[in-house]
Amino acid sequence: MARRLATALTSTDPRVAAGRSPSPWWQTAVVYQVYLRSFADSNGDGIGDLAGLRSRLPYLAWLGVDALWINPHYPSGGADGGYDIVDYRAVDPDYGDVADLEGLVKDARRLGLRVVLDVVPNHTSDRHPWFSAAVADPDSPEAARYHFAPPSEEPPNNWQSLFGGPAWSRTADGRWYLHLFSPEQPDLNWREPAVAADFERTLRFWLDRGVSGFRVDVAYGLFKDAALRDNPGSYAPTLFGHGPEQAMTWNQPEVHDVWRRWRAVCDEYPDTMLVGEVCLADLEQVALYSRPDEMHQSLSFRLLKSPWATEPFAEAVQSALDAFGGVGAPVSWVLGNHDKERQVTRFGGGAVGTARARAAALLMLALPGSAYVYAGDELGLPQAAVPDEAKLDPIFFRSGGARVGRDGCRVPMPWNDSDGVGFSPEGAAPAWLPIPADWQQYAVSRQTRDGGSTLTLYRRALALRAAHPALAAGDATVSTRGDVLTVRCVGESETVRCLVNMGAETVLVGCSGSVLLTSTVSVRHSAGSVALPPNSAVWVVED
Repeated sequence: MARRLATALTSTDPRVAAGRSPSPWWQTAVVYQVYLRSFADSNGDGIGDLAGLRSRLPYLAWLGVDALWINPHYPSGGADGGYDIVDYRAVDPDYGDVADLEGLVKDARRLGLRVVLDVVPNHTSDRHPWFSAAVADPDSPEAARYHFAPPSEEPPNNWQSLFGGPAWSRTADGRWYLHLFSPEQPDLNWREPAVAADFERTLRFWLDRGVSGFRVDVAYGLFKDAALRDNPGSYAPTLFGHGPEQAMTWNQPEVHDVWRRWRAVCDEYPDTMLVGEVCLADLEQVALYSRPDEMHQSLSFRLLKSPWATEPFAEAVQSALDAFGGVGAPVSWVLGNHDKERQVTRFGGGAVGTARARAAALLMLALPGSAYVYAGDELGLPQAAVPDEAKLDPIFFRSGGARVGRDGCRVPMPWNDSDGVGFSPEGAAPAWLPIPADWQQYAVSRQTRDGGSTLTLYRRALALRAAHPALAAGDATVSTRGDVLTVRCVGESETVRCLVNMGAETVLVGCSGSVLLTSTVSVRHSAGSVALPPNSAVWVVED
């Protein structure tokens, strides 16, 4: 009975109505990322929860997405936004309980939506029962499930935490333990079979409850150099992800066997999927995680990390198409998430940043493969300014304030014009992160009434994407001419071009056909040409 919940959706699936096969659904899906704590608060405690999300599912169906991915919902130590997990087969009481999640899955399916959960296999919370037992007794079986080193004056090697400072901390008895993130997130030792066995039980626990798959956190991690050798360099943020300077901590060859085992588990549950967070500098290495017997997808972050310019964007698209095409996998495109500054701010802020974010959305939604949309990006939210005294991100504290942290992209969603922007019921406790005073201007209720809003643009784009298989399911070619980036998407029955002007001047582009959608009303189309203003995009169906 439980496994039958994971079968394909019924004819209520919008892809079926558009004449497209729903299987495999994940190849062209638009997946909406929900930062649960910030989405909708049902009980007035200032914290988003599963009941709040459940009440907003009709909004997601109206928007036109195919699935939702929920950031960690598990009991947590609270050190890193839920990514320090105490119990992988439970729900944090702040969010509800397992019955609430089961109800969410059932409601979502009735609306034609699938639910993807976040799973965090690289590390646990330091409050996890395993780690507590390991700290209490160095000879316990649980101690073998983490990376411990004997007491000494210096850490075992030069490895650095991604959140700042050394990747090693001491227990009370002087032993060193590894944490590539915060000290409250000890890394698991995946060379210990008990770790793998327990995670496979976790996968089945949630798959039996009807979820459609998992986003896998730090999928390029898990295994570390067996001899704990020094890295050739220390951690430093690079343009596209971790490279050879961290050769001993990431992307060890043994990790691929984990995904083969997990893929075998998912294959027992029809129509389920795995998508990996693989932050590596080499995109061909990222694509290897999506080989036919491994994960179904691995996220491509090139667009998320590229500056607003024609050549970087063209390279980001073409390199992803080449790398993933080489292993026969679709690309999973990302423009924003819970770890990165909001697009509007990243692309320049204000009117310019908004225009660029709108154009970038049309580009991403035209590309072949799946698209991941972070909650609030469809509203054109900028990065919120969070006062230092209200910040919670360990990156801010571990860096001594040198790095601003990620709180600004995690501020609660604005739903209406009320003082609390509809995030919580009237009379609720203050939101867990302060809501900016001007947040009402971005509210869903306002934007649904505005034909030119960013929300309206996203909804139109998603509807057209579903209705025109050349978008998302076509074969794409990428070209540039001056400041104009063109992606030509060829489907079985039509060809659609996405043109993006990334320059500062209006450009006249030769292109015959009918306009499907523009990112701004300032785009002008006449016989055989399109006049593209700066920072704008257009979809054109070729004659």
